Amino acid sequence: MEKMVKTELTVGDVADLTGLSVSALHFYERKGLIQPKRNRANYRVYPRSTVRRITIIQIAQKAGIPLGEIAQALVDVPFDKSVSLADWSRVSKNWQEALDQRIALLSLLRDDLSGCIDCGCLSTSDCPIVKKERAGA
Repeated sequence: MEKMVKTELTVGDVADLTGLSVSALHFYERKGLIQPKRNRANYRVYPRSTVRRITIIQIAQKAGIPLGEIAQALVDVPFDKSVSLADWSRVSKNWQEALDQRIALLSLLRDDLSGCIDCGCLSTSDCPIVKKERAGA
């Protein structure tokens, strides 16, 4: 007998599949990141595509992208449609420059932060790390 795949998931199902709490899912809903429908009993139900959408949201958050930017990037992806490769390419392309800048800054901090102990600079205008960051190093 074939296993039946649910097309609509309860909030508990989505929480189990994504590792998020129900309250986190409700928070994502309030922020416009996900959108449930209501069934006949007026319970929230989510399309299966919500799981992939949440996975992308989680990856973006771990990369340091603010939720507002994530929501804006996903605005053209319908809630009941799975995020396609073309959608992801468009979304990630928009984040590329900001991520490159963040990586450069984090690398600078990683490489030069230990020099901050007893460096002697007394202001950000004298700080070698700030100067490098402003120069785009």
